[in-house]
Amino acid sequence: MEVRKELLPAEKRQAKPSDENALGFGQIFTDHMLKIDYHDGQGWHNPRIVPYGPLELDPAALVLHYGQEVFEGLKAYWGVDGDIHLFRPQANMERMLKSCARLCIPEFPRDFLLEAIMELVKIEQEWIPRSPGTSLYIRPTIIATEACLGVKVSSEYLLYVIVGPVGAYYAEGFSPTKIYVEEKYIRAAPGGLGEVKTSANYAASLLAAEKAHHAGYTQVLWLDACDKKTIEEVGTSNAFFCIGDELITAPLDGSILPGVTRDSVIQLARHWGITVNERRITIDEVIAAQANGTLKEAFATGTAAVISPVGTIAYQGAEHQVGDGQVGELSKKLYDEIVGIQLGQRPDPFGWVVRIS
Repeated sequence: MEVRKELLPAEKRQAKPSDENALGFGQIFTDHMLKIDYHDGQGWHNPRIVPYGPLELDPAALVLHYGQEVFEGLKAYWGVDGDIHLFRPQANMERMLKSCARLCIPEFPRDFLLEAIMELVKIEQEWIPRSPGTSLYIRPTIIATEACLGVKVSSEYLLYVIVGPVGAYYAEGFSPTKIYVEEKYIRAAPGGLGEVKTSANYAASLLAAEKAHHAGYTQVLWLDACDKKTIEEVGTSNAFFCIGDELITAPLDGSILPGVTRDSVIQLARHWGITVNERRITIDEVIAAQANGTLKEAFATGTAAVISPVGTIAYQGAEHQVGDGQVGELSKKLYDEIVGIQLGQRPDPFGWVVRIS
């Protein structure tokens, strides 16, 4: 397939943001987007880069009624070599394919989609911010578009990609966050949708997140649906705990999202000789480690924030300070290393960076 381009003339394009330190996250979008259609019997076809604008959907489109939808999130950066850098985009494509399989969405041409995304990023390269902590966020999405009110797998889909400049995901930036342990509501259960990036996965988290925000906390720490003790994720991120000389994160047992940054942290830490265990850990073990002084650090990982240090954990009406309440040494080292690799400022021993010249 060849990507058709329908680009806006220069005089109709938006002005770029004047203050890169006030970008926020996910509120500004560029002039163009990528679209690819799917119909049974035709497969994926008609790839085009067109002006950014509203989608036209039938009111009976299956995505609106039964949530057949998947998405991804990755970023583009200006490297110190003058090229545009993508960080592990192949991993995002692989994860999106797994999400498609779980939601009965036809497999898309992985290599072609990545090339088309790179072409869109090249077209919108003037939107990539250059200030520290900023990037161009890339959101590929697939939705079911067949008009039908019967519960079924759609025969038609739209794959689209939008991009936009972003700053820090959290208002705290890289400062320690406060997280609230949720004991009533659950995000996912084994056999459900917790391990895939689909809208239903996130819809289930909204009520608890709102409750936490109103109480003054940044995010929710989710517990296992069965025992309400075993730790799963922090909001939209994977959770890590440094207890003694061990770095611990929940195993990928079917209800945990396999984060690209999570995997990057595990590989880097093991590369540095740190003991990393993907094992079940309970909130009681974490609180006990905090009480006896062996809980050194806690942090969350994800594409949006990279590393988000945790300074306070609220559980059963009490707040527990993590370490000295400040950014931990390992959190800072991991953040600096990953961002350094993304920008080409540090060696890339794993070959994670893909360059667009």
